[in-house]
Amino acid sequence: MSTFRLSRVGLSVFAALTLGTTSVAWSADSTTDSTKSADTNKTEVITVHGSQVDLGGEYEGGQVARASRAGLLGNVDMMDAPFSSTSYTSKLIADQQAKSVADVLQNDPTVRVAKGFGNFQELYMIRGFNVYSDDMTLNGVYGILPRQYVAAEMIERAEVFRGANSFLNGAAPGGSAIGGLVNIVPKRAGSEPLNRVTLGTQSGGQGYAAMDWSRRFGDNQSDGLRINVVGRNGEDGIDNEDTQLGAMTIGWDHQGDKLRLSADLGYQDHHIDSPRPSVTPSSSAPSAPDASSNYAQDWTYTDEKQLFGVVRGEYDFSDDTSAWLAVGGRHGKEHNLLANPSSDSDGNLSIYAYENVREDNIISADTGVRHEFETGSIGHSVVLSASAYHAALGNAYTMTGYSDAGTLYDYSQVGQDTDITYSGGDLDDPKVTERDNYSSLALADTISMFEDQVKVTLGGRYQRIDVISYGYDGKDGDRYAKNAVTPFTGVVYQPTLDWTLYANYAEALLPGDTASATNNGSSVTNAGEVMSPLRSKQYEMGAKYDNGHFGGTVSVFQISKPSYRYTSDNTFTDNGEQRNRGIELSGFGKVLDQVKVLGGVTLIDAELVKTDDGEDEGNTAIGVPKVTANLNLEWATPFVDGLTLEGRSVYTGSQYIDEDNDNKIPSWVRFDLGARYKMMVDKKPLTLRARVENVADKDYWASTGGYPGSNYLVQGAPRTFVVSASYDF
Repeated sequence: MSTFRLSRVGLSVFAALTLGTTSVAWSADSTTDSTKSADTNKTEVITVHGSQVDLGGEYEGGQVARASRAGLLGNVDMMDAPFSSTSYTSKLIADQQAKSVADVLQNDPTVRVAKGFGNFQELYMIRGFNVYSDDMTLNGVYGILPRQYVAAEMIERAEVFRGANSFLNGAAPGGSAIGGLVNIVPKRAGSEPLNRVTLGTQSGGQGYAAMDWSRRFGDNQSDGLRINVVGRNGEDGIDNEDTQLGAMTIGWDHQGDKLRLSADLGYQDHHIDSPRPSVTPSSSAPSAPDASSNYAQDWTYTDEKQLFGVVRGEYDFSDDTSAWLAVGGRHGKEHNLLANPSSDSDGNLSIYAYENVREDNIISADTGVRHEFETGSIGHSVVLSASAYHAALGNAYTMTGYSDAGTLYDYSQVGQDTDITYSGGDLDDPKVTERDNYSSLALADTISMFEDQVKVTLGGRYQRIDVISYGYDGKDGDRYAKNAVTPFTGVVYQPTLDWTLYANYAEALLPGDTASATNNGSSVTNAGEVMSPLRSKQYEMGAKYDNGHFGGTVSVFQISKPSYRYTSDNTFTDNGEQRNRGIELSGFGKVLDQVKVLGGVTLIDAELVKTDDGEDEGNTAIGVPKVTANLNLEWATPFVDGLTLEGRSVYTGSQYIDEDNDNKIPSWVRFDLGARYKMMVDKKPLTLRARVENVADKDYWASTGGYPGSNYLVQGAPRTFVVSASYDF
C-alpha cells in the first residue's frame, strides 16, 4: 500500500481527538441548559431575512434547509425568493457518506456531474450549462474553494442556485455559472460540545478516517470553534486507481447582539495515481467497457494542494441598517501528468502524454450595506454592494506525440514518451500567464406590498472585467478590459401561507474572447479583436409549495447563451447561440411520519440557434439530456428502532456527442441502496452506515462534453460498497 500523504494532517486527527477528550468536562460545565439541543450537530439560530451569516432552520426530515444564499440579498427563505434553489444539509451528507460536492449534488434532479477538460476537476451541469468548480462560492465569495475537488467533511450546507446570477453574485471568474451556481457553507459549532470520530472503508480497500470537534464558549456561548479533519487512502473500486486525501478545516464564529463574525481556514492535499481518464471519440461513441476497468497509464497522476480561507463580518447599526464585509484568499498548486485517450467507434485507443503545472494566487472580497424603510404602506429593503476579485495564475506544460494503447477492452501500458512535441514555460518554475481583475457595484431594492403578499426586487450590477494574458515566459501581456451592466427583476406573490408564485428576468455575464491569428491554417480577418462580454439572458416563472412537512418547486425557464464562432469568410464574431428551454419539478420532506422523499424531474430542450449560414440550426447541444430524474426515499423502519433504509434512483437521458446530432450516448439509470443504524454505546450515540451505489454494476457513459465544443466521455463508477461507523464521545 502506498504511503499516506500529508502525515501532518493525519497527525492533526489525533491532536483533535486529544483536544476533544480533554475538553469535554470544561465545555459541559460552561454550556447552559438554555443553549442545548437534542441534535449536537445543529446550530440553533433565528432566521434573519437577508442576513449574510445566519443560516435558518431545516425542513422536517433534516435533508433540506429552509433558506439559502442569494448573493447580495443574503440568506433568503425559499418561499420569499424569486428564483429556484435547494440547500442540502450536513445530515444528508453524512447519512449518504458523501465524499465530495459531486456526491451531494447527485441528489439534485437539475444537476448532472461531469469532469473538466483534460483533468479531473469536478464539473456540474445545471440547466444544461457548465458550472466549473472554480466558480463555486464559499460563504458567497468567489475563488476561495479548492479548484478541482472539495471534501464533503467541511460542508454544513451545499446550496444549489438555479439560473443566471451575475446580478446577485457578480460575473463568475471561471466563465461559467450560466445555468446556476453552487455555494458552500462551512460547518459551525453547535450548541452542545461535539467529539465525533468516523472510520470507514469501501470497495477496493480504501480506508477512511475523520474527526469532527466543536465547542462554544464565552459569554452566552457567543463564540464557537469547529475543527474537521479527514484522511483517505487506497483504491476506490476502479482497478489500480489509488486516492490519497488529507484535509483539515477550522471554523470560528461569533454571535453577538449587533456583531456577527466568522472565519474559516482550510488545507487540502488531494492526489490520485492512475486516475481513469475521459475518452474523446473520433466519430460514434464506443461501447462503455466494464465499469471497474481502468484504461489509465500507470505513470499518470493528478495532484493538488490548496490553502484557503475567508473571514466575514456583519454589523447591525440599527434595527433598520446593517453592513457586511467578507475577504478571502487561496494559494493553490497543481501538478498533473495525464494521458487521456482518443478512441474510434471500435474502442481503439491512441494517447499522448500531457504534463501540466499550475499555481493560483487569489484574493476575493464582497461588501455591502442594507437599509430598510417604509414609504406609506410600501416597505423597502435597499442593498448597495461591491465586490472585487484578483487572480494571478501561473502555468507551464509539455506535450508528446501520439502512441497506440490497445483498446478500451484490452488496453496496453505504454512507456512514457519523453520526446516533447509542444511545450510552454518551465515546469519547475511556472510564470504568471494570466492576471484577472473583476470588480463590480450593485444596487437592489426589494419592495413589499399588500402586507408582504407581493415582493418585487429590482436592481442592476455594473461589472468591470480586466484580464491580462502573458506568454509562458511571463512577458508581452495582452490586455482585455470591458464594462457591462446586468439587470434583474424578480416578483413574488404569496396568496396563501402554503403557496408562492414567482417570476424573474436575469442575466449572466461572461468575459469575451479574443480573435486568434489563424483558424484551420487560414488568416482571421479580425485577428486580435477583443469581443464584448457575452450576455446570457434568462426568463423564468414558477410556483412553490410548503405545508411545513413537505415542500416543492415547479418552474419553467428559458436561458439563451450566445457564443463566438468563425464565419464562412473566417471572421471571428458572435454568430451562434444555445437556447435551453425547460421545466423543473422538485420535492422534499416528510410525506409520512416515517418516510422522507427527495427528488424530481427536469425536461430540457437545448437548441442551437442563430448559427452561421444555418449550419446545425435547430440541433441539440452536445451533452445535454432531454430528461433527468432523481428519486430518493428513506424509511425509518417501525420494526427495528434506530434502523433506516434508503434507496435512490438516478436517470439521465441520451446525450448527443456532436453538433450534427449524428451520434449519441445512450440513456442510463443507476440504483443505490443504503442503511444506517443508530444505537447507544456507554450512553453515547454510535451510527453504523452501509451503502452500495450502482447496485446493478451497470457499464455506462455518464456524460459527454463539459467544455464548450468538446465531446469527451466520462464513465460511471462501478458497483461500490461503502461502510462506516461514527461515534460521539
